[in-house]
Amino acid sequence: MDLDVFVTAHRTEWDRLDHLLRRGRRLTGAEADELVVLYQRTATHLSLIRSTTPDPLLTTRLTQLVSRARATVTGTRKASWRDAARFLTTGFPAAVYRSRHWWVPTAVLSTLMAALLGWWIGTHPEVQAAIAAPDDLRAMTRPGGEYETYYSSHPAASFAAQVWTNNAQAAAMCLVLGAFLCIPVVWILFLNMLNLGVGIGLMSSAGRLDVFLGLVLPHGLLELTAVFVAAGTGLRLGWTVIDPGPLSRRTALAQQGRAALGMAIGLALVLFVSGLIEGFVTPSGLPTWARITIGIAAELAFLGYVYILGRRAVRAGDTGDLTAVERSAELPSAA
Repeated sequence: MDLDVFVTAHRTEWDRLDHLLRRGRRLTGAEADELVVLYQRTATHLSLIRSTTPDPLLTTRLTQLVSRARATVTGTRKASWRDAARFLTTGFPAAVYRSRHWWVPTAVLSTLMAALLGWWIGTHPEVQAAIAAPDDLRAMTRPGGEYETYYSSHPAASFAAQVWTNNAQAAAMCLVLGAFLCIPVVWILFLNMLNLGVGIGLMSSAGRLDVFLGLVLPHGLLELTAVFVAAGTGLRLGWTVIDPGPLSRRTALAQQGRAALGMAIGLALVLFVSGLIEGFVTPSGLPTWARITIGIAAELAFLGYVYILGRRAVRAGDTGDLTAVERSAELPSAA
């Protein structure tokens, strides 16, 4: 295609579209119809130029022109409380439910890994000696030691905020880094399970595993579930890079990436709840059975939320992705 001839033939249409866009709301009915037609033609021109003779300056100009025209034709859409309610009642639970075949196995395997690491550390004194000196181990595991005072070492509100921030960052890293062929997600999971396994092993060797579980379970059930969901979603995103299925890799990644972004927001809310439990319930003076009951209730509430609302939303056709109205329009592409 001769680019100069093409520009000469269509420059008048582009200039006319730019003129109509500058007039904004003052268009007549006929001019509004003309704007729509010119928008469609210019979008086609842009796609043709991109696929044949991609001139940077011309492509930039037409991209800006098409974007402005799209905003004028389709209008802007502001988020509302209804959007937030739809996300919490359908979008987020649907996305978590659809990814259950990834995060449930991730949770099972990770928990088994933590248990095996805890057993290995707890039954091998030489491994414990490699972790810390005997005096330091006693300081960590004795009554009133570091494992117990950790949860009450700071004011509850600031501690809950710190925990929430750290866990939200870990979940976000799992979601974002999953695109790198799953490897970073596996490493993050291993570090988390190693940390849990060390606590299990050291406290069990000191005969105080019941104390450790009484401190971890109230918040840990919901907290670890959120991390497992994030890790499973990250692994799914990484697998999409390897095997996008019937869709093109770009389209498949876009769909999974948008769903992962929504899940990051939803999981931040879940981790906020677990942070509140860790900051206010775990170090409280409640009996151990009461604290664990609160943790189990929070976990069952989340699982019920996912498996009841999520299943219902998926059966209704919700995928956890943005709706067609919320997604950016795709320009036509040359075959």
